[in-house]
Amino acid sequence: MSSRRRVLVLAIVGLVLVGATVALRLDRGDRAESSALAESLAGVEPPPPSTTTTTADPGGEGFVAAYASVPSVALYESPTAEQPLGALANPTDENVPLAFLVRAEQGDRYRVAIPERPNGAEAWVDQGQVTTTLVPNRILVEVGARRLTVFEGHGDDALMQVPVAVGKDVTPTPLGHFYVDISVPQTSYTPWILSVAGFSDALQSFGGGNGQIAIHGWSDTSVLGQNVSNGCVRVSFDDLWRLRDLAPVGTPVEIVA
Repeated sequence: MSSRRRVLVLAIVGLVLVGATVALRLDRGDRAESSALAESLAGVEPPPPSTTTTTADPGGEGFVAAYASVPSVALYESPTAEQPLGALANPTDENVPLAFLVRAEQGDRYRVAIPERPNGAEAWVDQGQVTTTLVPNRILVEVGARRLTVFEGHGDDALMQVPVAVGKDVTPTPLGHFYVDISVPQTSYTPWILSVAGFSDALQSFGGGNGQIAIHGWSDTSVLGQNVSNGCVRVSFDDLWRLRDLAPVGTPVEIVA
């Protein structure tokens, strides 16, 4: 599992489902204990985000990712709200570009999924503060079947289907609609890691962070097909390289039972 620190600066109600509260960071401040992901990125130059600008069209053939183009992205509770309720810092605590998945477009704002608790958190952002790019594929993780499938666009054409290891009964892999928010090389147990903007329901903290999950490689392939992780999705190294190429930042990740 990758763990990412979040600085509690403001409780926001109304960005997601009724009654949900989102804790957002306005700046990075003093760092807490480094997370496994952050430690793995020490000395690693993050890949630059795409500079392609495109009109958001979530109903089209692909999906739309949005990269922050300013040091701090303001978050709004509606497409017409005048005052922001918070902001997210760019780059992230891991020193990589802040990225979102675009869900909808209205006026001069996008409704985006954000990499914050609670799972499913969304907010509206100004189009002028992000740069968008198309993402071609989506990921489906079936926890019960312990299987990961990459589909092309919104269709049913499978580009890749592989066995995976998922969370243990006491630390289950969270279910829901997420996205890949970071994709970078790692220097420890896996050569690459795809951070997923989803959080463990069992672990409120992990390695100094708040329990964010990831898809990553695992050298012992005997664990595939089992419930053995702290919530992350493990794949073989060979499958990891294929997945890296098929699932860039912004790729939707749906995790079902």
